[in-house]
Order: sequence, then structure tokens, then C-alpha cells
Amino acid sequence: MTGGAAAGPPLIRHNDYSPLDLPGLGGWEPSLPVSVVIPARGGQHRLDLVLAALAAQSYPDHLMEVIVVDDGSEPPLRLPEIAPADTRIIAADPGRWGIAHAVNSGAARADGLVLQRLDSDMVVCREHIEALARWHHLSDHVVAIGAKKFIEEPPVTPARVHEAVRGGSLGDVFDLAAAVPSSTEETIARLDGLRTSRNPYHVCTGPTVSMRREVFHAVGGLDPAVPRGEDTEFAYRLAQHGVVFVPDMAAQAVHLGLPAQRLDRDRAVRLVSPYLAHRIPLRRDLRKDRERRWLVPYVEVVLHVDGVAEERVRRAVGAALSGSVGDVAVALVAPWPEPDGERRPVPDGPDFELLLMREHFAHDDRVRTVTGVSATPAPVPFRYTGPVAVPPAPRTLEKMIAALQRDRLGMLTVDLGADGTAVLERTEALGRALLLGAADPDAVAASVRATHGAGRGERAEFWPPAQADPDGTGAPVKDPARPPVTARERPLQGRDGARRPEADGRRPEPGGRGPADPSLRKARALLSRLRTVIGQD
Repeated sequence: MTGGAAAGPPLIRHNDYSPLDLPGLGGWEPSLPVSVVIPARGGQHRLDLVLAALAAQSYPDHLMEVIVVDDGSEPPLRLPEIAPADTRIIAADPGRWGIAHAVNSGAARADGLVLQRLDSDMVVCREHIEALARWHHLSDHVVAIGAKKFIEEPPVTPARVHEAVRGGSLGDVFDLAAAVPSSTEETIARLDGLRTSRNPYHVCTGPTVSMRREVFHAVGGLDPAVPRGEDTEFAYRLAQHGVVFVPDMAAQAVHLGLPAQRLDRDRAVRLVSPYLAHRIPLRRDLRKDRERRWLVPYVEVVLHVDGVAEERVRRAVGAALSGSVGDVAVALVAPWPEPDGERRPVPDGPDFELLLMREHFAHDDRVRTVTGVSATPAPVPFRYTGPVAVPPAPRTLEKMIAALQRDRLGMLTVDLGADGTAVLERTEALGRALLLGAADPDAVAASVRATHGAGRGERAEFWPPAQADPDGTGAPVKDPARPPVTARERPLQGRDGARRPEADGRRPEPGGRGPADPSLRKARALLSRLRTVIGQD
């Protein structure tokens, strides 16, 4: 196995990477250059131990560089005596701070085709870099995750660590029997090495993880605006990009110091929750406040509105935004006329409707007017595309997402008869299709079927039995699963025992003063005047 990813790599369905033919450690020839990026702030002694271990790696020296990013240490970090040959310390780019920013700063200077992120308190075994790098020789859309255990830092020198790692035994200097195992390793084992995991990004928590450099940059790197949980948020975006998460237990490491969650779990969870709630829509447990607006929506609804009356579009948008799935964004696709600054009469024809439509939604941040949609809606996890004539019923999106999740599908198509089709797509499946080279809609659909599966449904499964547009106006009908209370179901007497107007077939006026029908009010006024004239009032 030499060179880059093998030609025509085997197909990986969901996250089951079993088809990849992994070589044994030491039994293959590496060829990809690896850049190890280490964000650090203070902790010179721990960094010395980390670099001493990296200097004893089985991965070829000429294929490995190490970039330590100093995130404002006082005093500044220095390069120790024992370190890999190609190691340098750089300062984080000015203007920001934090782990995410430091990693991005290092990745921007990296020359390797593979990026290995490593924490400055992670001492790795001899085969660590090799174990993870071999996956990237098999596929260019794998994210490899190393193993770790937590230990109390012992009094040990860098020279002793270097000697132990080169000899192949971390146990010579660290008491591995007393180490605290990572909770992620239990999850990895329970889910067959993440092969059966529905959301494998959950265990990609950052301290030792590697990927192709172009994948890192394609998703925008880490988000410096997320000071807590930045690794999980980054892993979520990687998942939407379509990558495969592969844990490798041969890539062992010890984390110097106990995890913060173990010391104060409640506080750690509270610190990370608001950041993840806004940025990871799949964390439904963090989005229990239904009326809230979130940074990243759960579903993007795409409506093609060229040639459609503005009133119909407004009704369809209202239906999408008012359904049982609250965090929705709408993209209205049309050849929107661009203002050119010239004095012109008010247009007519299609441009007139589009002008009205654009202005109507101009200040609603949930609605965008676009001339086309991107290949994927990432980081939004789902995209719905359907006709304006059949807007989503109150529970359509909820039901379609449930069906997609239940069967782990990448795409669900619903037949709407003469009105066409409605399609719900899973973003990670679209991302995988693009990573595999699918370039046109047919190729994307074929790839999604192969890697995630595609299903079909009937209209009655996701829309009420009644016509979705009975009066031709585009107005949605209410889902029978949540029927409105009818007049017959309401009590015919009020709390004071008086008979309600509904009992006589009359509608009350606003404020309860009598009939609301204008003709009835007019007749009543006329009768009052007549009574006055004849002296009966």
C-alpha cells in the first residue's frame, strides 16, 4: 500500500468501515506526510513529555512534522532537547485565543497531507501516529480517532518517557493499571467500533484525531467562537460533510491529569450545553424551548417559487414555519430581479410577483431568497424540497424525519400524484456522495442509495387524507392528528349558565356583544330604529 488513497476504494455504508483492508502495524509502507498540530498554553514540562514520545514514533521521521502552537504562554514555550527532528513552535495568529483558534493557526501552516491534532498533555505510544495514518492511506474521507486513558501525572523525565516509548511500553513509566478509562472507549466497544453507530461524531472529542488536510479546511476548521465543546461541534460538521469515523484502539495514549468532567460533571455539562444547543440541531435534548430561534436550523425547506403567485408562496412559507418542527429555515428559489439603480416603472408580470415576494420576506431571518441551492445544506442536517401547491401539513416534516431516522435512510421521496414529489434528504448522505465524486443529481441519488439507502412513501402517510390545497389558494389544512375543537364539541353554556350564541348557530361579535356577520348587524340596527319610531324602544 503506497501513494494516496487506493484507486476505487470499497464502498462504506453508513459508518461501517469493515470493507477497508487495514494493514498490520509495521507491515506496510507509509507515503503520506503527516503534520501533528499541538495547541498549548503553558505546561512546559507536560509538553516536553509529549514531544519526547513523538520523537520515538514508528512513523518515518521524514514524513512527520510537529507544529506546537503557543496560545499566549507566559513565559513563552521553548523547544526541548528531545523532540522530533522537524518540530517548530509558532505563536497563534493574533486577534483571537483558545484551543480552536490555536489548532486553526497550526493547520494553516501545515505542509502534511494528513493533519493529526494532539493535545499538549497526551503522551502517545510508539505506534500512535502510524496506527491512525494507515487509515488515510486507504480512504481520503476517514476521520481516525485514537484511544486514551487518564492518569495522575507521575514524576518522570522526558528522557525516561522517550526510552519507554521507543521500547514499546508506556507501562514502564505510567501505572496503566490505575488509569481511568475514557467513557468513549466503552461507547466504541458497545457499538462495534462505531460501525453500528447512528451518530459516531459523539466520541470524536479532539485530544487525538486525524484527517486529510483538505477535509479539515473544507468544513472550515474549528469554530473559535465555541470555547467549550469545540471538538464535538467540529466533529458534527465533519459528520455533515460525509466522513467516516474510525476509532483505532492500537493508537494508545495517556492523558496527564484526570478529566474535568470527573471533577465536576454537572458544571462541565452546563458549560458546554448552550454552545452545542445552537450549533448541533441533532441534539434535540438541548432544544426543548420550542419558541426559541437557533443558530443552525434543524431543517431547510426549499420551495421553487418562479411563476407562483405571491399569496400562495406566503401560505406555503407560513405552513413550513408553523409546523410541529419549530427550528426551520426556508429557501425560496427563483430568478430574483436585481435592482440596478435606474428609475423604472413598477414592473408587471413575473417580476411583479417576485418583487412583492422578496420584500414581504426581506426582514424575516428564517427566509432566504436565492437563485439556487448549494449541493448540501450543511451544517443543517436535513433538507426538504417540495411543491408550493402542496405545502407541508403541520406534522409533515416531523413524520418524514421520523421515517428517515427509523430506517437510517439518506433520502425519502413522497409521491404527490399530479403535484409531483416531496423529497427529504439527509445532509451527511449528500456530503458522502460529493466526497465520492458524484457530480450531477442522478449520480448523487445513486450514491445516496448505495451508502445510506433511499425510500419512497405515499402522500397519505405524511399529509392529512383531505386535499392539501382544497380551495386552490395554497392554504394548508390541519393535520387530523391534531384536530381543531369544533363548535359542537364546545359547551353550549357559559360559566354563568347563559346559552352561547354557537348553540343557536350565531357567531358572537368581538367582545361578545352579538352577531358578528355585517348583514346581521345592519338588520339589527334597522330594527332598533324602527322600534324607536313606533315607540317600542
